[in-house]
Amino acid sequence: MLGIGTFEVVRGLHILAVIAWMAGMLFLPRLYAYDAEQADKAEPLRSEMRGLLRTWQQRLLKIIINPAMTLAWVFGVWMIAIHIYGFGEGWGFLAQPWMIAKLVGVIALSGWHGFLSKELRLIHAGTSVRTGKFWRMTNEIPFLIAIIMVLSVTTQWTFGRPDA
Repeated sequence: MLGIGTFEVVRGLHILAVIAWMAGMLFLPRLYAYDAEQADKAEPLRSEMRGLLRTWQQRLLKIIINPAMTLAWVFGVWMIAIHIYGFGEGWGFLAQPWMIAKLVGVIALSGWHGFLSKELRLIHAGTSVRTGKFWRMTNEIPFLIAIIMVLSVTTQWTFGRPDA
């Protein structure tokens, strides 16, 4: 049986993975904005800058964001398993309103991650239609989702009367 010490370590590793994932997802759209804004620049500076930006984009996604997301998912699922089996809370644990909000947030962040990955391919192929303005306007989407997730987990809010 897993003890509270195991849970605390897994939770700490989950938080660290989420921090890395979020940092990358907040920075990548900025790189996309800078890339989109290179169209107004004169050659050869435009090509040189785009080359650097695209190298940074690729590395950020492949070296930081993708592994961090994978680890966040692994440690998150591990924590769920500890709650269900280790703490004996059963599968009903997943039906609590705060946990549903957290899981919806995880799915939303994963979807945004997928969108950013797809856009990287389009940008590198030269077929992206997104502007710098678009990337600046959507840059904070992961943070807004994270606010809801963090407040859900830290307050563990529920509907109706709190248990006595």
